[in-house]
Amino acid sequence: MGLDGRPLTVETPIGPLTRWRLQRKTAEPAACQAWLNASGVAFTPVEDRREDAFCVVSDAGTLGDEVAGTAVRLSPRRPMMTCQLAAAMAVWRRGSVEPAARELLGAEVREIDHVGVYACRRIYNQPAGRPSAHARAAAIDITGFRLSDGRRVSVARDWRADSPEARFLHRIRDDACQVFGTTLSPDYNEAHADHLHLESGWMGLCA
Repeated sequence: MGLDGRPLTVETPIGPLTRWRLQRKTAEPAACQAWLNASGVAFTPVEDRREDAFCVVSDAGTLGDEVAGTAVRLSPRRPMMTCQLAAAMAVWRRGSVEPAARELLGAEVREIDHVGVYACRRIYNQPAGRPSAHARAAAIDITGFRLSDGRRVSVARDWRADSPEARFLHRIRDDACQVFGTTLSPDYNEAHADHLHLESGWMGLCA
């Protein structure tokens, strides 16, 4: 239940406590899976995997298109990710991406383009240093959105424009900061000039 006594669902409006409530709800693997099932999220568990000393993926699955009765395709489809990341994606998609597209762009989101979730590497592909959240399948990099009217919203092209597409991107980035533990956009650095890095967790880094 939330602090106000209401259950946390993908339909609950995003607010300052969303990340905290979501992390508490999904902290335990069994509870996370149960929450996804109850929320109508298409999530198929996969076996744990270890590829290197720091590339360990546990309590993960493939995320499908359906969330609580609506379908938005991820491209590439069915990426493997942790249960907590899948939960955050579901909340963000239903509570931010879909309504923001209707309000600011007058269209429905049909597809979300990304450049991957799991990658056995360290931050910025450096040979040494801290492992990336991608090494745990705990982060996704979003590059754009395809709409029902045929338009494509691109982070690389539209982020710094004076346009409805730019306002849409900034709106969903701001909302993501209240859902994901780490949200990095083109405002953060050049390495993120063409995507939104969305990472599950408690941290609260927003840029």
